[in-house]
This record gives sequence, structure tokens and C-alpha cells, in this order.
Amino acid sequence: MLPTIPQSALVRLTYRGYVALFFIYLIAPLLVAATFAFNDSLFPSLPWNGLTFDWFFNSTQPKLGLFHDPNIMRGIRTSFVVAVFTTTLSLLVGTTNAFLFERYQFPLKELCYVLMLMPLVIPGVILGISMLVFSSTIANGLEDSFGFEIEALRPGLFLVVLGQFSFIATIATLVISARLRKFDRTLEEAAYNLGGSRFDVLRTITLPYLKPALIGSGLIAFLISFENFNTTLMLVGSDSPLTITMYDRMKEGSTPVLNATSLFLMIGSGILAFIAVLAQRDKSKPAED
Repeated sequence: MLPTIPQSALVRLTYRGYVALFFIYLIAPLLVAATFAFNDSLFPSLPWNGLTFDWFFNSTQPKLGLFHDPNIMRGIRTSFVVAVFTTTLSLLVGTTNAFLFERYQFPLKELCYVLMLMPLVIPGVILGISMLVFSSTIANGLEDSFGFEIEALRPGLFLVVLGQFSFIATIATLVISARLRKFDRTLEEAAYNLGGSRFDVLRTITLPYLKPALIGSGLIAFLISFENFNTTLMLVGSDSPLTITMYDRMKEGSTPVLNATSLFLMIGSGILAFIAVLAQRDKSKPAED
């Protein structure tokens, strides 16, 4: 709805009601999941048996809390390690891709750009299966031909990182490219004229300008990696990230400890998302005389 166009009271009321219902639709499931994390019951459902923090801090069965559950804590650590490696690779490649597509002309540039975007439109399950089949084919061929096994090409954390990196790097590229596209290159030219080397100009001018995009894309990459399920499910080995651990626990029977874990993820994701929004804001102001 455009605020400059006169609207009747009925239209404005309908629009506001639609927006309210939309946000209720988004938030209500999260509130229900978070509420049952505090229910003094062995099942995440009604009736409400009273308020408790056992599903976070209790150290004994049957109400083993989130911070005392070894499987869930191991899953959190594994997800953190995978997210750190995925984010680091995505930022390095994303920054390189941004400079490549924004600063240089080369044959088949448009085709390469489309190929870079393809992982975003391929379903995560298909992406994971394709990578698993490809890596397994190579591993089997090497084993049959030369008689040695490459464990990194079998399901495990290495493939999980590569699988997530294959599409998260594209997201990082788009975020950094959008920032780089608005950069005034005359600042670099002035620095070169003053005797600055290419590395000095990159370190003191270009990268500081890209800092909001680097921070924002890094936080987004970390969140997407930490909470990824579809691609991870196809590539995981014996060390399960948190999302796979929660999925396996659900098959055994859900308890409020999963609600507590979900609330933990909501809070952590919300904090990182808020930091990402702040980092994306351009705080630079025009110089005043």
C-alpha cells in the first residue's frame, strides 16, 4: 500500500488486519514451541502442569535438561565448528567473486554468474544427494584403481562443510557485491596517485568500506549453516550437527528438551540477526565543511 495514495478507512483497516494476521501466523508457532519449553511435563503438549526450568538446567533423568544433555551439546559444538568453517570459506570466496564480477570483464561472464546463482534455486536435498553421489563416485574410483581410501570423500563433516558452502558462498557473494557496486573507485585512484600500493589501498580503503557487508554476510552465513537441515542430512556421517541430532531425537519421541533447544536457537538467531541488520546499515555521513 502506497501512503501517498488516498485510501478509505475500510481499506486501511483491512490492510492493517492483514499485516497483523501475517505476523501472528509467523510468530504463533514459535511462541507455542517456546512456551512448552517451561512446561513441567514429560511431553511438549497440554495440559499445562506448571512452570519449570528443568528442561534447561536439570541434570538427572527423566527431565534431563538442555545444558546437561551430552548428545545435544555435542550437536551444538559440531554445528558451531561446521558453521565457522563454512562461514570462513564463504566470506573468502564471496569477496573474491564480488571483485571478479563487479570489477572485471571476461568471456562467458554472464554464464558464470548464472552458474553461481544455480545453487540457490536447487533444493537442498537434491544438492546434497548430487554432492554425495559425486564424491562417492570419485572415492570408489580411486579405491578400485589405486587401492587407497579417501575418508574425506565419504559422508562426514568435510562433505557437510562443502555442501553448505556450495550455496552459502553465493549468498555472501550477492551481499558483498551489492556493497561493492556502490563504491566510489575514485577513492582508490586517489590513493594510487598518492603512492599507495594495491595491498595498502585494499587494506585501508576498500575493505573498510566493505566491512558492513562482510560482517552482515558472515553472520547470515553462520546462521544459515548452523540451522541447515536438508543438505546436511544427505551428507552427515557419525558426527551429527544439532539439526540432525534433533531430527533423530524426534523419531524417538519428542520431549520439552527439544522445545528448550528451539528456544535457545531462537534467542541466538535473533541476536545474530539483529547484529547483521545493524552491520548492514550505512553509518557513514557526508563530510561537513
